Amino acid sequence: MNATTIQEQTRLPKDYKSAIPVRWCPGCGDYAILSSLHRAMAELNIEPHETAVISGIGCSSRLPYYMSTYGFHSIHGRAAAIATGVKVANPNLNVWVTTGDGDSMAIGGNHFIHAVRRNIDINIVLFNNKIYGLTKGQYSPTSDRGFISKSSPYGTVEEPFRPAELTFGARGTFFARSLDVDVKNLTDMLVEAARHKGTAVVEVLQNCVIFNDGIHSKISDREWRADNTLLLQHGEKMIFGKEGNRGIVLEGWNLKAVTIGKDGYTLDDVLIHDATTKDNTLHMKLALMDLSNGLPVALGVIRRVEGPTYEREVERQIAEVKGRSPQNSLTQFLLNSPNVWEVK
Repeated sequence: MNATTIQEQTRLPKDYKSAIPVRWCPGCGDYAILSSLHRAMAELNIEPHETAVISGIGCSSRLPYYMSTYGFHSIHGRAAAIATGVKVANPNLNVWVTTGDGDSMAIGGNHFIHAVRRNIDINIVLFNNKIYGLTKGQYSPTSDRGFISKSSPYGTVEEPFRPAELTFGARGTFFARSLDVDVKNLTDMLVEAARHKGTAVVEVLQNCVIFNDGIHSKISDREWRADNTLLLQHGEKMIFGKEGNRGIVLEGWNLKAVTIGKDGYTLDDVLIHDATTKDNTLHMKLALMDLSNGLPVALGVIRRVEGPTYEREVERQIAEVKGRSPQNSLTQFLLNSPNVWEVK
């Protein structure tokens, strides 16, 4: 008998593009995120018909229209809840959620934290531009204190949500961060998220050119990106800077950015990133690093740990219950049951 050679089908980014013209403001960071998602799916070789992209309401939530996959443009804040139902109904689907900081952190905040808590195997791509863009420039749950907007003309007096804090507070198993302008790293983060079994949250620091232009420029601009960001790699030293001579050390309970070779600090003092440790204390400190306290903003996979996923646990539980019960259908359970009654 002749052996049959089966060649693996290779997907290209264009295989995931729909024919619908993309309509975002010229220069919007959403274009780069869309392109990165197309690239990530091609790298993963995911079949379009085995993929579903769910969104809520907002500029980010237009994305399913531009995918040649299954898609659902749902209602405000409910994307994570609907994605949960999709995944539980068909655990073999690759389910993505595209959402903004307003959609997921405000009206959708409850659904967000419980999706993370349940560890459903979905990928949440959170576009964070710190503004309500679709509704024309009100401050959002992630806007910084003092931020001046149409709905806070004298500056907001609220403390902002930080997606990493919510994720870790809900015992999240995966959190990564990237920039919209860094397509290569963003594509890598989306690939890592898809390969993770459980709820994967990827925060994308995205620019709104109309209502909040330049909000992330201190870390996204090529001129100073290397000095103001730290790209974490599991198992590698936390080194950053244009010259590659800066590092993160632990001083007491706090993280500190130092110059290697100065003030007594050597390469041995620089921390090694461990994304897989169960204790999220250091992951939280890394995720909350900020330029205001003299630390670079952490990018890359910050946390990636294993845990049981909701949809597989439900599937297992149903199988166990069915195995214990001889009545496996409505006909057996009700129509052919000896326990009958008459309604008069």
